[in-house]
Amino acid sequence: MMQIFRPEPLTDFSRPENAEAFRAALAKVESELGLKTPLVIGGKEIYTDDEIVSTNPANHRQVIGRSSKATREHAEMALEAAWKAFETWSRIPGVERARTLYKAAAILRRRKHEISAWIVKEAGKSWVEADADTAEAIDFLEYYGREMERYSRPQPLYPLPGEDSVLEYIPLGVGIIIPPWNFPVAILTGMTSGAFVAGNTVILKPASNTPIVAYKLFEILREAGVPDGVVNFLPGSGSEIGDFLVDHPKTRFVSFTGSLEVGVRIYERAAKVQPGQKWLKRVVTEMGGKDAIIVDETADLEAAAQGIVTSAFGFQGQKCSACSRAIVVDAVYDQVLERVIEKTKALKQGDPVDPTNVIGPLIDQSAYEKVLAYIEIGKREGRLVLGGEGDPSTGWYVKPTIFADVDPKGRIAQEEIFGPVLAFIRARDFDHALEIANDTIYGLTGSVYSKDRARIEKARKEFHVGNLYFNRKCTGAIVGVHPFGGFNLSGTNAKTGGPDYLGLFMQLKSSSEVL
Repeated sequence: MMQIFRPEPLTDFSRPENAEAFRAALAKVESELGLKTPLVIGGKEIYTDDEIVSTNPANHRQVIGRSSKATREHAEMALEAAWKAFETWSRIPGVERARTLYKAAAILRRRKHEISAWIVKEAGKSWVEADADTAEAIDFLEYYGREMERYSRPQPLYPLPGEDSVLEYIPLGVGIIIPPWNFPVAILTGMTSGAFVAGNTVILKPASNTPIVAYKLFEILREAGVPDGVVNFLPGSGSEIGDFLVDHPKTRFVSFTGSLEVGVRIYERAAKVQPGQKWLKRVVTEMGGKDAIIVDETADLEAAAQGIVTSAFGFQGQKCSACSRAIVVDAVYDQVLERVIEKTKALKQGDPVDPTNVIGPLIDQSAYEKVLAYIEIGKREGRLVLGGEGDPSTGWYVKPTIFADVDPKGRIAQEEIFGPVLAFIRARDFDHALEIANDTIYGLTGSVYSKDRARIEKARKEFHVGNLYFNRKCTGAIVGVHPFGGFNLSGTNAKTGGPDYLGLFMQLKSSSEVL
């Protein structure tokens, strides 16, 4: 009998044996750099001449690996393979499908440091951030396995004399999984496993920035016994195969995590019924955020400052949940700003292979140029009080940047930057702070630092975000504890790691027999 779900513990790197084990994992990964990975369609490995070259964002001259790149012909093959596998996989009891997730979790737990080391090298995450990424992937596997067992039980109905009625969840069909690069193992694992444990088969199109660690996770799924064709591994460009798969009449659903621009495009394209299509495609999207931390005059200012710094600059602000707006009431604005600047100055930046570097690089040149462009905008919209510089000589480094006295309507206060840029906004009072916080097109995460019970309860009702925290940072949602997903244009409120998530990949069938 499975134990109740408990989140995977994070690694304590202050213990010498853990630090040494992680260094050994990094050395192992270093020895494997440059490997070539295939497409995998219906269990068949296919190597292509056209490749996606993955480089280390902390040292962009270092090649992490080369991933085969799919064409539309490969995408068509993958759809056929997935539908063929669906015929048998969909009929396997949910409890049995769940066992593949438990097995994958056990394998990933044994290889935890190795997979985290790949994240450090390919995504530029610090040791701590990479370890949390892998731990969250384990959590998704363990949690969704248990959730599938729950969904497999008889569903409650009111009895009608003379009839035997059954209500059951059945899978949808073949889906397209499009995960992001910023949580290259956690989100990829959650999106993929949640869809296929529900009885579907999928085409996994990993992010082009992190295809190598994605393949490592795919290998773990195969080792865990996921049958050929249930998960088809298909790296490729969005313009070449992404639109093709989203539009295809044989695609039953699309699950996407990424930018607002791409998510809206997918949502729009998938809504069109193509010739030969006999269903409305289901679309699950998790998109951007313009997340705010509110601080009032009753708050623990030291805790608030630390929460702002951690939320704004963890993984260089490359999280949809990152704090990009600090909204502080006038009475303590200057004090909080001073403390945040002081704490940010203490952050060491550099190659995350060195565990003392808590701030690493941006993911690629495009991100680097985008963030620098927003910094130039910020210089016109606020007062630059820290950072603002970039250094692309070895990696895509931008210093943590803080702008003070930002207009709430300014672009750096309204648009998602996805980098280490924080806008400080002055509010007259708590109600004004709440008004500013809600005044964006997004509604993903938020945090309030206050000791005033009435204000906390007011924010609980009126701060319109999918994930709201009090007196703690606005990042770091835990599977099973903080179901994650936002409102407004932050997505379809998928609530990953929550009790409703698997239902997004199934449909309810009712049947009744006269006795």
